[in-house]
Amino acid sequence: MVSSTSLVISPRKFRSDLYSYPYQADSNTPLVVNVLASLIERNMARNQSISKNCSSPWYLSKDMKKTRIFECHETPDMTIQSYLERIFRYTRAGPSVYVVAYVYIDRFCQNNPGFRINVTNVHRLLITTIMVASKYVEDMNYRNSYFARVGGLTTNELNKLELEFLFLMGFKLHVNVSVFESYCCHLEREVSIGGGYQIESTLRCAEEIKTRQDEDRRYNQCAGLLL
Repeated sequence: MVSSTSLVISPRKFRSDLYSYPYQADSNTPLVVNVLASLIERNMARNQSISKNCSSPWYLSKDMKKTRIFECHETPDMTIQSYLERIFRYTRAGPSVYVVAYVYIDRFCQNNPGFRINVTNVHRLLITTIMVASKYVEDMNYRNSYFARVGGLTTNELNKLELEFLFLMGFKLHVNVSVFESYCCHLEREVSIGGGYQIESTLRCAEEIKTRQDEDRRYNQCAGLLL
């Protein structure tokens, strides 16, 4: 049986973690990962509600055919929270990378107003934006082939996603200090709701845990290979 617990994040704790994150090998997952996962899940729920009231699917729009590259035929059997935690576990990308990725996701949706984040495109969008954000923020980065393995894609697939993403963004990747601060404040306001941020953390059953451990072992075998 699957049960759940709640993780409470205070605004002060969130800001401290965001600006004073300890970049160490054994550091915990940044709190911004939890908040970003929750925001995206809420956005997906809202989009699903909107799609039910639409007469035709959003992806049939002529202008939106170019974003179909982010659609996958088989929906990954992994929650947004687990996927983001996985990306952090293998890339150790700091909090600022996820904030910039959040900026990129917002810009992407604004530049492509017919695009809707859903279960079929969210994983590809996340690994692409986080990889691009990491290249923008970090001094040293893993190669695309490594990010592809972490995200469950082939190198060729991720290369195409990155290129298409850059064109759909109009190559507007610069994030100045004021923009970065404004998005940090937005995330902090999300945390401030009700004096704290309640995030549901699912406790997986033994079989699910074993599956994840097996998957981690497979990826650990190729983690050191940067092609």
